[in-house]
Amino acid sequence: MIYSETLGSGPDLIFLHGLFGAGDNWRSIGRQLSDRYRVHLLDLPNHGRSPWLDDPTLVNLAAAVNDWIDHQGIERYRLLGHSLGGKVAMQLALNEHVGELTRLIVVDIAPKPYPPHHQDIFLALKRADLATLPDRKAVEADIADLVTDVGVRQFLLKSLYKQDGKLAWRFNLSVLESRYESIAQAPTTTQPFDGPTLFIKGMNSHYIAAEDQELIRSMFPQSSAKLIEGAGHWPHAEKPLVFGKLLTDFLAKENI
Repeated sequence: MIYSETLGSGPDLIFLHGLFGAGDNWRSIGRQLSDRYRVHLLDLPNHGRSPWLDDPTLVNLAAAVNDWIDHQGIERYRLLGHSLGGKVAMQLALNEHVGELTRLIVVDIAPKPYPPHHQDIFLALKRADLATLPDRKAVEADIADLVTDVGVRQFLLKSLYKQDGKLAWRFNLSVLESRYESIAQAPTTTQPFDGPTLFIKGMNSHYIAAEDQELIRSMFPQSSAKLIEGAGHWPHAEKPLVFGKLLTDFLAKENI
């Protein structure tokens, strides 16, 4: 069973993080909403404290989330996914799933395949010899030449921990690299999702393009889109106040 953290009480709201992340990436936003919702921060398989999965296709990742929802006895819920988590959320919404998904939020990702674009990160993470590097600062220095963005480095280092006195990554690095094509693919679909859906895009991000709108509308006929100025692929971290307002307003439209 995948790992989760629950905050607050009320109607159920589930968060799915992106590649190399974990549920606690969303703790700040989750806390803001925990006075109105029962917020669930999930670690996807191969990430955080969840079990590792040898075949992490979007179908299998969505099935793991679906099983978790079923095990929790959740019958009605709202679902937010960012990047890889957004693809998993879309995979769940576009196919048979347990319970009633009332509102869907997809953050900075489209329902399409993406070419490989994490090669430098994989190279840096594989090269870093965690058996000899003494601490987080040393790991950051070791990967800095390939992972030049400070924010991305800090994001990756959140998944660094000590196991038996030695540093280790919480994510399943070898499988994420070897099965990268599986998670880079588009979600499969058996029917459109006709519930209210919000796509949130960072203005400086290229993950969602103007030409994706027709595809999005065909799969999510009740979708709307919001653009956050001055933000990239992590709009919730870069512009948390603006992001929080968009999310709160969208969720508040539901008659709960």
